Amino acid sequence: MTTAVPKPRRLRLRLPPRRPMPRRLMPRWRDYGRPRELVLRYLLLLFVLGITVGPLLWQFLASLKGTGEDVFGENASLLPHDPTLRAYREVFEQVPVATYIWNSLFVVVLSVTSQLLFSTTAGYMLSKPAWKGRRAVWVLLAASMMFPFESIMVSLFLSIRDLGLVDSLVGVWLPVFVGAINVLLMRGAFLAVPREIEDSAMIDGAGEWQRFRHLYLPSAWGAILVVVINTFIAAWDDFLWPLIVLRSEANMTLTLGLSRLQSSSFGYDQRVVMAGSVISIVPVLVLFFLTQRWFYKGVSAGAVKL
Repeated sequence: MTTAVPKPRRLRLRLPPRRPMPRRLMPRWRDYGRPRELVLRYLLLLFVLGITVGPLLWQFLASLKGTGEDVFGENASLLPHDPTLRAYREVFEQVPVATYIWNSLFVVVLSVTSQLLFSTTAGYMLSKPAWKGRRAVWVLLAASMMFPFESIMVSLFLSIRDLGLVDSLVGVWLPVFVGAINVLLMRGAFLAVPREIEDSAMIDGAGEWQRFRHLYLPSAWGAILVVVINTFIAAWDDFLWPLIVLRSEANMTLTLGLSRLQSSSFGYDQRVVMAGSVISIVPVLVLFFLTQRWFYKGVSAGAVKL
């Protein structure tokens, strides 16, 4: 007599009931702090915004005024009553703006190229702990930033004169072909790369140049962009050194050439001078607005470290 084998039971997996996803709540005002602190914070931000953006906005509005409107004085108003682009047309008629822009771009391209080449390589070497004297070089670079440009301006001009580079764009670029602050910035960015990643690359057979190109440079992209922006602004807005070195109008940069609008030979129209200032600021603003996202990331990523 055979006994019946009981059928195995099917195990049923009981899952917990699905809960509806909570709605994404918008942040409330009290999450940012007390109402009094919030009001003070926004008032401080508006005050800083007025100090920084106010002069630029006033220059732009003043450049749109006609000849019958006052720029300064009691009768002057902030908004132009009859906006016109006459001042911008006169800027291009009175001075060769295209030549000035080309000269400034030439100096900017040389400055950005040399700064990237020397600051990245020097910062990479300073981030390496395998050679003696590294800290001494770091201290010398940090100490060199304590001396203002005016203290070495005379010696720089004598050196440029002995090299025969007076009244040349190369003479404008040569004293600023590399900056200590950019070297230290790149050093801090390279120090943030974990040592274990470099050791893994060395085990895989990567050489010094391959590690520098494929490992360190991509990780320091934010700091590299900060170097580019700072160098562009410094080279584009420089006025004192081109004023000392350059002589002829054909070699003048934009900021130096537009200063001729204030001479008596052109009548010194205040609206034309404001228009020239706006023209010189536009490229810097465009570059910053296009790269501000990576600029702030690079400032935090490339902090100078001991």
